[in-house]
Amino acid sequence: MAKQDAAQVETQKVNGVNVGAVMKVIGSVQENPENAQFQFRLNNRWVDGGLNRSQVKGYFADGREDDTRSEAFVVDTDEPAITAGGDSAPNPMEFVLHSLAGCLTSTMVYHAAVQGIAIESVESSLEGDMDVRGMLGLSNEVRKGYNRIRVHMRVKSEASAATLKELALFSPVYDITSKSLPVEVVLEKA
Repeated sequence: MAKQDAAQVETQKVNGVNVGAVMKVIGSVQENPENAQFQFRLNNRWVDGGLNRSQVKGYFADGREDDTRSEAFVVDTDEPAITAGGDSAPNPMEFVLHSLAGCLTSTMVYHAAVQGIAIESVESSLEGDMDVRGMLGLSNEVRKGYNRIRVHMRVKSEASAATLKELALFSPVYDITSKSLPVEVVLEKA
């Protein structure tokens, strides 16, 4: 009977999340703190105009190089027509909003699942305000990127809004966008 209970926990899904698999990662990190070091990567190539293409495949997690992806994900970015782009894909600033929305949602859902909190639905809308004078080099006093992002999430759950927000704010992308971090840029001539 105990083996069956353990097997049920291993495959138990809450909010579509395999809680047992998440708990295995948590246990792995607790047993060996070196396993907490993850590295995500992508390769990008300029195509034409504002269009460029990224390929995402390999990453390092839980103390080893991942080998589960047989093919790379391919993601394009472009610029809108107003900035002389081909408007064939979201621009990088829109992808920042997408990344933030996706991470806030996934983080909240995963943390809720581990705590046994059911979530029926999550919808969000995001707005990012940007003064392009900084990016265009017209003002040194204006930030080059977003100067404010507003996130509105609508969540259907028995849990309180305060609890759900607390879980969402574990988001690594929220941390990246709401705080400064060092970014090293190395450019070499081909």
